[in-house]
Amino acid sequence: MMGWAEYALALAAFVGSHFVPRIGGLRERLIARVGRRTYFSVYGLVSVAVLIWVIVAAGRAPFVELWPQLPWMRWVPNVAMPLAAVLVAAGFGIAQPHTLGGKRGAVFDPERPGVAALSRHPLFLALALWASAHLVANGDLAHVILFAIFAALALGAIPVFDARARRALGPDAACAFFEASAVLSLAPLTQPAWRRENGGRLIKRAAIGLAVWAVLLGSHGAVIGVSPLP
Repeated sequence: MMGWAEYALALAAFVGSHFVPRIGGLRERLIARVGRRTYFSVYGLVSVAVLIWVIVAAGRAPFVELWPQLPWMRWVPNVAMPLAAVLVAAGFGIAQPHTLGGKRGAVFDPERPGVAALSRHPLFLALALWASAHLVANGDLAHVILFAIFAALALGAIPVFDARARRALGPDAACAFFEASAVLSLAPLTQPAWRRENGGRLIKRAAIGLAVWAVLLGSHGAVIGVSPLP
């Protein structure tokens, strides 16, 4: 029972850390008191600490198998994770502020949408891909709950952020924003003009993402305690 109690507490802390600051304007009051930089620095550290705790607590929870891990299931995260790493690398600093990791203060240009033409929410898609792929390969109850929550939060955040963009931009600008961007589209890769303007940067970011993925793959066994290889 202690394992489940710690896991439930860690999950409550994780979910609460994302939603409680938004209740009653708490986040805005704290930002006004300590400053934006201090608030987000502290919030980032707390978020990372709680994330590590919930992952560790999932490993400590009693093992309750919902489905067995078949050999092919390990291929799912091994195929998905390189793409997720590329999405993360490409998405940080994206030139549209209405998403996770977007460049704060940036003004989106519909004539030059950049990576947003491929996806206006690359980090959310990466998180959903990571969680969904690991959900397949981890069929015990604690990890099913964990990865299902991550996937649901990531996918649920997309319409929430899109709604905020509509309110912030106004009707005309919002129409141009959504016409020039996509939740996920490969069509820009077939457009010579888009490739000339964005191809070099995308290749560099993809190389960084794949390098990070290789490090994560190599260290997975030592850090997590389980080899990810099929």
